[in-house]
Amino acid sequence: MYEEYWQLETKPFEPTSRGQFFCSASAQQAALNKLRYVVESRRGAALLAGPSGVGKTLLAATLSDHLEDSLGKFVHVVFPLMSSRDLLVYLAEQLGASPADPPQHTVEESLRRLQFVFEENSRRGYHAVVVVDEAHLLEDSGLLETLRLLLNLQTSGQPAFTMLLVGQSALLSAMQRNRSLEERIDMKILLKPFSEEETAAYIQGRLQVAGATRNIFAADALQLAHQLTGGVPRRINRLCDLALVVGFAVRQHTIGVDELQSVSDELVTISAMAA
Repeated sequence: MYEEYWQLETKPFEPTSRGQFFCSASAQQAALNKLRYVVESRRGAALLAGPSGVGKTLLAATLSDHLEDSLGKFVHVVFPLMSSRDLLVYLAEQLGASPADPPQHTVEESLRRLQFVFEENSRRGYHAVVVVDEAHLLEDSGLLETLRLLLNLQTSGQPAFTMLLVGQSALLSAMQRNRSLEERIDMKILLKPFSEEETAAYIQGRLQVAGATRNIFAADALQLAHQLTGGVPRRINRLCDLALVVGFAVRQHTIGVDELQSVSDELVTISAMAA
């Protein structure tokens, strides 16, 4: 819609963008490196926590792009609110287990299928990764205990797979109340919002990847963007994308503080009306 006007090759602030759009801010890159270490060292489990909108799910998805195919299946559970039985059935199917034999979909049958898959992975030198998103929601359902028991599965004396628990900051508190699971976590990573400098670099970096050859956002607008969004990438994406739409509509040459503040006020007003 606005790409030609701003002389961009693509939209720079799509919320699901990864690959070359992945933010190389020091905190995000460090988190990615830690996750790669956990998986490539074939550890049992890691935890990635942080406020809503800081890019946890995107980081977990980006992880799969950086892993070698020889590691095996990468399963991303994005809707974990299911029973223990259903979760085991889902994991067995996603990890490539053979069709179930009668009686189907019992806990015992699913565990046998999972163990068979993991033993085959071990024989072939593969190592599966299971990402459980929104894990902060699982404490009341009892699924955290199910996940802990899954970590008992081993092949050749080593963890049968790597589990990555991803959730909001409340996940850290849940771990403190579940010490037996916390002891299985090999690494904890806390993802925080961007600093002011990181916010500016994030915005400019995305624009450059999208093909920008000039400064579209004024320097003081970059500072204001951080103040308005708190350095949360999801909010930054929404604000900047709408600013480009509005700027295109009124034929602005650059996005300044007045224009950015106006867009932010509009978002706040609409949210207030919907409340």
